[in-house]
This record gives sequence, structure tokens and C-alpha cells, in this order.
Amino acid sequence: MQQDKQQDIREADARFMREALSEARRAASLGEVPVGAVVVRAGRVIARACNRRELDGDPSAHAEFSALVAAAHELGRWRLSDCTVYVTLEPCPMCAGLMVNARVGRCVFGAADAKAGALGSVLRLQDDSRLNHAFPVTAGVLADECSAVLRAFFAERRGGVAALLAGDHAHELARDEAPDPVVAESLPTAAAPPLRVAIAMDSFKCCASSSQVEAWVTEGVRRAEPEARVVCLPVADGGEGTVEAVLAARPGELRHVTARGPLGGERSAAYARFGTEALIESASAAGISLSPCTDEAACRASTAGVGDVVRAAIAGGAERIYLGLGGVCANDGGAGFLQALGARLLDAAGVPIPPGLDGLAQLDSIDLGPAAHLLDGVELIGLTDVRAPLLGARGALAVFGPQKGLADPAAHHGTMVAYAQLLSRAFERSRRAGDASRRFRSLAGVPGAGAAGGLGAALLALGGTLVSGADTVLDLVGFDDAVVQADLVITGEGHIDAQTAEGKAPVVVAARAKRSQKPVIALVGGRAEDLSVVYKQGIDLVLPVTREPMDRAQALEAAEARVNLACAGEAAVRAYRLRGR
Repeated sequence: MQQDKQQDIREADARFMREALSEARRAASLGEVPVGAVVVRAGRVIARACNRRELDGDPSAHAEFSALVAAAHELGRWRLSDCTVYVTLEPCPMCAGLMVNARVGRCVFGAADAKAGALGSVLRLQDDSRLNHAFPVTAGVLADECSAVLRAFFAERRGGVAALLAGDHAHELARDEAPDPVVAESLPTAAAPPLRVAIAMDSFKCCASSSQVEAWVTEGVRRAEPEARVVCLPVADGGEGTVEAVLAARPGELRHVTARGPLGGERSAAYARFGTEALIESASAAGISLSPCTDEAACRASTAGVGDVVRAAIAGGAERIYLGLGGVCANDGGAGFLQALGARLLDAAGVPIPPGLDGLAQLDSIDLGPAAHLLDGVELIGLTDVRAPLLGARGALAVFGPQKGLADPAAHHGTMVAYAQLLSRAFERSRRAGDASRRFRSLAGVPGAGAAGGLGAALLALGGTLVSGADTVLDLVGFDDAVVQADLVITGEGHIDAQTAEGKAPVVVAARAKRSQKPVIALVGGRAEDLSVVYKQGIDLVLPVTREPMDRAQALEAAEARVNLACAGEAAVRAYRLRGR
């Protein structure tokens, strides 16, 4: 499916680049340097232009500059975050700067411009961490055809040595007149290109966000390679930091709401809004950092606050809700979440059950009807970082319960089995009533149903779907386009072990990087002894970041983490350089 998607993208890129080539040929017919551009939105060309600098006497009349201005006029807005720019020649700093300011979604160019290209050849304005917007770039689409148009133009206008020069380097001359032939013949051979590094780090929980970690690693990369070109792609897998990572790559609005805390009371929670889409972290209302992780807390903690945030997003007009399922302290199977959305979970006396895993022990019946009605017309998508089912040795209680303070997961196994049976029956009744939800052989056995203490199962029961959180975030930040241009990929997280291989960000980054045959180094705060399953997923080297003996509290201090991660970034680049010796 992913290969089909990539093939569709390649075919579309070629189709629209041919449209840009038509504009380039029009420029040539007008006596202008042949560069053309089109702007595409939702699969349709909404603006087109060719180079008219000489005709208009306008230094800004580059093809892509004019096309972007026309697209803004067409849409009636300056933000072009849902648009892709196709241009036959790599944009110069002026045009690339306009793309940053217009918040373009993506740029695709044909021929590289080693003289003035600002999207990889001379500068990399598309991912300069000092600017306020980054966007993915795809280079070299129909590069030969784009260069051929330029070569033909210069060959027609010039003769002798200059024509030969233009034949080899036309794409380098397109922004300006050709240099004097004698000077041009003596130009030195270009230096080896600088190292290109893509950094896609998950957050280090209780220490630093994804973007902070990446900034510190970048310091170390440039310590080893001062001229390195670094693109940072904040990532997450559905847990803490997911909203921040996506907001860093996609214009949106952060909304604050009041929700119930996992152990009672109220707290402030937030979610991101992108038009009619919303992105929610379950951890913002029921995160493990909000619990003392004792046995008592593990039995009382509820996901009701998560339901409060979802309800607020629906009230705000959200039609598609992405719900990150990582980092939750509750073990209630999503019961509190269901109750907050209106589902009736009652004991034998017809009274709503109390919160938490202890409350589940009193459950006698479930009616999902009111919650299903609230979600009518709303697409609910769970972003998972694990593939654990609800029940069994790999289930929510057995694997994750102890991490949340649950002293004896086996003692609650019967409670969760009974809950799973009642939830499955309620789901079947709801499915038959609406005839829209999918049928599962075993709802409790669906991979990811055990995420967030069983919240994944509750989401499925309401007709939602579960997808890889890391894959979804990587799609949103344009990972595939960035990694294809990189020499080295650096990823990592706070602790790496067998659970990482279940779908957490580092292994998803590695798997996608391997499609482009890129080496992957993971920087981690801690690691399990046996990482064979992680290495099988595509990570080539795991480097712990701690540079000297220190306790956990010291390692989690921001100042200490910054030094450690910078040193690790330097070590990663030096390790990569060993490949060529």
C-alpha cells in the first residue's frame, strides 16, 4: 500500500512538472531564460507562470515567485500550506524565502542550481532551524528534460566555447548571464558536498521535547561537521510531544480546555486544531506524570479526562479526531473515556460504576448508544505506539500495569476479561444498529487494543480505527521527502528496548529510512541488554548518550541533557565517517 502511494506521488510529480516545463518553453519563446512553475492544490493547477524578468524589467519576476503570488490571489489568502510548488529550476534565495513566508506545503524542482540554489545546492532554506517554517522538498523530477530546455536556450543564443559551457552547465547559468568563457573555463572543481543529516528524535520523557532534543543533537553534529546541512523533523508516536511535533510542521491552533484529572479534580488540557481536524494527546488529561504510580493510584486512575477533551473538540466543530494513546497512567480499559462521551456503564443496581480499574470490577452492563450518537459524523483515529492486545500475557495489564504501579496485574485479569466480553457485546449491538462499524473476530485481540490501559479497545468499540502513531506523524512532517536527500539519519528516544520494536518512533523512522537505503543511528538515554529485535527493524547503531557516570536525576536535568546529547550527536557523525575509512 505504501509503495502504491509513493508511486502515485511520483506519477503526479512528473505530470505537474510537465506543466511547469510548458511554462518554461513559453519563457524561451519570449526570449527569457526558460524557467516555468505551477502551483498545485488538491490535485489541480491553480496558478502558473514563467520567467519574465527581462520583459517586465522586474527583478522579482521569477517563475515560481509570480506563480506563488498568483496562487495567493486565486485563494484569497497568503498562507499556502496546502499547496505544492513545481518549478523547473531549483529556487533562488528570494523565491525560497517567499516559500517560507507563504508557508508552502511542499516544493518540487527539476534541475539543481549549483550557483544560486537555495533548496539544497547552496543554501537549505526549507529546513533552516532559524526560520519559522520548514517544508519538504523533492529534487530532480524530470531533471534531464528541465536541463535540456536550458541547454537548448543557451546553445541557440551563444556559440563556440560558451555554447559548450552552456551545454554542460546550463542549469547553473539560468539565473544570470553566462560568465566570460575564459573565466568559466578556469573555474575550480566544486568541493565535496557537505554532510546532510536528517534528525528525527522522539522526546526524552521528563527531560526534553522532541524539538529540544534535536536542537541539542544538532550542536554536536556541527561540532564534528561545521558545514553539515541538518534538517530536524520533530517526531512522536502518539504519546507526550505528539501535538508539539505536528504543530511544528503544520500550521494549527492550540486550544486549552478543562478536563477531569486521572485521580479526580480538574486540570487544564490542550489539543491542536487544524481546520476540521483535531489532534489530542491522551497524556494531556491522563498522563503517567499525573499519577504517583502506586498500586492505589493504578486502580483508581480514570481516562474520563480524555473523553472530556474529545467532547470539547467535537463541540468546537472537529470532524476528524486523531487521539494519541501513549503515556497514559490509567488501567480502566477506557471505561472513563466511554462514560465521559455518554456511554452508560452500570453495575447490577443500574448505577454508574465508579472510576478506574476498581470500578470495572462492579460492571454489569454497557450501553454505547449515547456515545455513538455523539460521534455520529466524526471520524475517530487512535495513534498507537504499541501493538499489545487488551488481554493476555502481552495485554494492557500484564505488560503496562507494573509501569503504572499495579502491584499484581494477574489479580485483575478476570475483571478485564469480563469487561472485554461486555464491551464486545455492546459493540456488536451498536454495530448492528448503525451497520457501519467493522466486525472483529476478537475486539480484545486487535493489535493496539491494549494501548493506554485498554483505551484502544474502547476507541474501537465506538467505531474508531487504530493506526501507527509514528507513521502518521512522519507523514505530517514530510519525513520521506527529507530523508531521501540525507546521508545519515539520527533518531532515538529516552529508553530503547523490545517495546520499541512494537511500533515506537525510532524503529518506524529506521524502517522508512531503509527504503532509501540510509544508515540510521539511534541516540538513547538507556537501553536494554538485548537489542537484537531493534537492530532487525533497521537501526544500525545504538549509542547511549550519557558521557560519564551519573544518576538518573542528574541525567534528566536540562543542562546535563544538553551536554550529553551534543556529545552524542558528535559521536554519531564521527561513527558515520568511519564507514569511509
